[in-house]
Amino acid sequence: MFITTRMYSALVARLQTITDERGDVPGWVLVSVMTAGLVTAIWLVADDQLTSVLNRSLSSISAP
Repeated sequence: MFITTRMYSALVARLQTITDERGDVPGWVLVSVMTAGLVTAIWLVADDQLTSVLNRSLSSISAP
């Protein structure tokens, strides 16, 4: 019984610690926005090259 009570109290303490942490939400938003911006910029610059690479790779897979 003592071990179960100890384990339960340790679990409750750990869950309270986890819920108290809010995290770095503005940091994650910034990383997401910057990643989307980089992908868009690369896509605008290298659209033709990316399309040709994709077409070549797909044709090499489908061709015997």
